[in-house]
Amino acid sequence: MTDPLAGLLAALDLSDTGARTNEDIFTGPSQWTPQGRVFGGQVLAQSLIAAIRTVDEQRAVHSMHGYFLRPGDAERSITFSVDRIHDGRSFTTRRTQAYQGGQPILSMIASFQTQDDGLDHQIDMPPGLPDPESLPSTAEVLAGVDHPVAQFWATRRAFDIRHIEAPIYLDAVEGGAAHQAVWMRAVGTLPDDPNVHRAALAYASDYSILEPILRPHGVAWSRPGLKVASLDHAMWWHRFGRVDEWMLYVQESPNAIGGRGLSLGRIYSRDGLLLASVAQEGTIRVPGSAE
Repeated sequence: MTDPLAGLLAALDLSDTGARTNEDIFTGPSQWTPQGRVFGGQVLAQSLIAAIRTVDEQRAVHSMHGYFLRPGDAERSITFSVDRIHDGRSFTTRRTQAYQGGQPILSMIASFQTQDDGLDHQIDMPPGLPDPESLPSTAEVLAGVDHPVAQFWATRRAFDIRHIEAPIYLDAVEGGAAHQAVWMRAVGTLPDDPNVHRAALAYASDYSILEPILRPHGVAWSRPGLKVASLDHAMWWHRFGRVDEWMLYVQESPNAIGGRGLSLGRIYSRDGLLLASVAQEGTIRVPGSAE
């Protein structure tokens, strides 16, 4: 599918393939990638949609914790099994297992809550950052780079991503700071369904989150032999925001050791509302590195 946004929406439009004892079963397509592996954000978002399909519409997701178990094959569809773990007075819990060929590729637990009143505060968005319109898009940064991965990033992703610090697609400077911020939004208008926006935010949260691990070591995505893979992903939704409007994704890496790196992120609306928080650990294999 050549339209990236249509491809995202098609991936989120799961088919209900029936219910078994204590399980609800859904299937969904995989989006093509040049590496042939399913994008982690895709299977996270689909697993969330599968869980949402089994939850009362008055309850919205507030947290998700997932483990990537195996690489997914982008040429194959994915089956999602939802276990209705708990339905309480205020909270609902669901476990989604994503399968290909009978093998699990992702295991996720999500929690949902009815709207409630309570204490309200947030960490403010960093001040003084450039507007997204003043920054080059990925398509502009990678224009003229004749490589399938670069062209995929430039033209086939459903989100426009604009780095405030210099992007590390091609080059990175040794000794950089272990943090960055990017503006991002969907490349077109999404339906008004709030759950589509929540799932799409989970999808986009997997973009660039591990880059702060690479920056202090001067490692760019173009480094020959570099191997990066997500191990787990946690996300908390705080406030609703549309993902087809500009959002600021502030990211930092507090630690890297043992071939693993941890990154934390905060996602803000353009007017400063803290929409979500993210944490992800990944494996980082750099040829010739002592780590």
